[in-house]
Amino acid sequence: MASCVARRALAVGSRWWSLSLTAARGLRPLCAAGGAGAFPLVATTTSRRHLSSRNRPEGKVLETVGVFEVPKQNGKYETGQLFLHSVFGYRGVVLFPWQARLYDRDVASATPEKAENPAGHGSKEVKGKTHTYYQVLIDARDCPHISQRSQTEAVTFLANHDDSRALYAIPGLDYVSHEDILPYTSTDQVPIQHELFERFLLYDQTKAPPFVARETLRAWQEKNHPWLELSDVHRETTENIRVTVIPFYMGMREAQNSHVYWWRYCIRLENLDSDVVQLRERHWRIFSLSGTLETVRGRGVVGREPVLSKEQPAFQYSSHVSLQASSGHMWGTFRFERPDGSHFDVRIPPFSLESNKDEKTPPSGLHW
Repeated sequence: MASCVARRALAVGSRWWSLSLTAARGLRPLCAAGGAGAFPLVATTTSRRHLSSRNRPEGKVLETVGVFEVPKQNGKYETGQLFLHSVFGYRGVVLFPWQARLYDRDVASATPEKAENPAGHGSKEVKGKTHTYYQVLIDARDCPHISQRSQTEAVTFLANHDDSRALYAIPGLDYVSHEDILPYTSTDQVPIQHELFERFLLYDQTKAPPFVARETLRAWQEKNHPWLELSDVHRETTENIRVTVIPFYMGMREAQNSHVYWWRYCIRLENLDSDVVQLRERHWRIFSLSGTLETVRGRGVVGREPVLSKEQPAFQYSSHVSLQASSGHMWGTFRFERPDGSHFDVRIPPFSLESNKDEKTPPSGLHW
C-alpha cells in the first residue's frame, strides 16, 4: 500500500519543526532544524525529502535523530524511553516513573465549598487522583536553549556539611508529567548527552525501548528514594494562568541546638491564553506547625520577571523553604501585569509541607 505523506509546521517548546504525517505506518516523523537558537530533534528515516524553503529556517541544517512515536493515552512509559518535552522542547530519557496524587482545584471548583483549610485560609476540599510523572535526564545540548524558561539545576539536595543551609544540585535532572512526553525512537546507541546516561542505562537492541536500567540506576533509586520521591502535585488556574506546585521533602538538619526541616518546591506557570502577561510580584503565606505565620513579598521569582506569551507560554522554577517544625502549609498569589499596565492576582494552590517520619539518615550526596 502506498503511503500518503503530508507536511505541516509544528511548534514545540517555542521552536518550529517540519512534521511529516505518514498515513500508511501511522508514524509521525519529525525533521528539525539545527544551529543557533534551535537543536536537531527528530527526522524521518524512511523519507529523505527536503523541507520547503518556507518551512526551513534560513541558514539552518537538518539532522536526522529518530522517529516520532504516537504518544500513549493509557499505561506508562518504560525506563529508557526517549522523548521530546512538549512544553519546553528539550530531548530527554525516562529513568523511572512516580505515581503521584494530583490535587486539581480546577476540577474541584465545580463542587460546593467545604470548611476552611487547616492553614487558616478559605479553600475548597480537593480530592487527589493518581497521575504519572517521570524522573528524567535532560540532554545537555539542549540546556542552553531552555535555561531562560526552566531551570536545569532545579533538583537540589541537602549537602552533608556542617553548614545546615548547604545545597547541591544534579544538573539535567527533571520531573515530567505523562502528558508532556512526546516519545520517539533512535538508532543511536547514545542518543542523549548526559554524564549519567551511560552510567544508568545500557543499550540492548533486543528490547523496546532499547535502553535498559543498569544495576547502578536501580541502586541509586532505592538509596535516594526519600529525597527523590514525588508524591503530591497541586494545580489551580486563575484568569487562564495555571499554577502547578510540586513540594519535596529534603531532610532535617540541626542548627543552633534546634531542628530545621527543609523542603524544595517546583512551580510551573502556564499561560493558557494568547494574551501576553508578565509576572511582577510574589506574595507567600507560610504557616508552621509550631504556630508561626510568615508573610513573604518580593519582585518576581528567582530574580526574574518572566513574560508568558503564545510563543513561550510557560516558566518553571524551584525554590526552598525551611521550618523549625516537621510540617506546615504554604499558599499565596502571583501578581501579573497586562500590556495595558493593569494587574491581576493569580492564586497559588495551597500545599502541605510534610516530613518523613521514618527518616533514619539525611541525604549525604550521591549514593551509589
